[in-house]
Amino acid sequence: MIGQVIAAVTGTVGFSVLYSVPRAYYPYCGFIGGAGWFLYCLLIPNCSPPEATLLAAILVVLLSRLFAVKERCPVTIFLISGMFPLVPGGGIYWTAYYIVTGEMELAAEKGFTAVKVAVAIVLAIVFVFQLPQKLFQVRWGQKKKNDRRE
Repeated sequence: MIGQVIAAVTGTVGFSVLYSVPRAYYPYCGFIGGAGWFLYCLLIPNCSPPEATLLAAILVVLLSRLFAVKERCPVTIFLISGMFPLVPGGGIYWTAYYIVTGEMELAAEKGFTAVKVAVAIVLAIVFVFQLPQKLFQVRWGQKKKNDRRE
């Protein structure tokens, strides 16, 4: 599992480079992608892939929002690259493979699972973005404008 998490961190940082994320944010992106994959790996023995993906994606979105507030930048910088390890690319590949080889039952099974995983990612994003922004405004050592008491 450690090798998988390292691969997820590396892949997430690579995806960040591909999408021109500023260098200062690479460690955050890698951490978020690695944390999401780590949680997914912990959950997958006891949950279905869509359930494990939903919970891991919730973690990714929560961390993305937290670091976006901390760094005062758009949340999409962390969210898009952090979701990279959870995207069901393998399921889509196997769906296409089984369609080409004529194994329609396996294609339907893999395709439906890939769709459920994609929907789980969307639901995680929607659920976490419904939380108020004030929940993510943690003090990071500096005073905020509105907090001055004179």
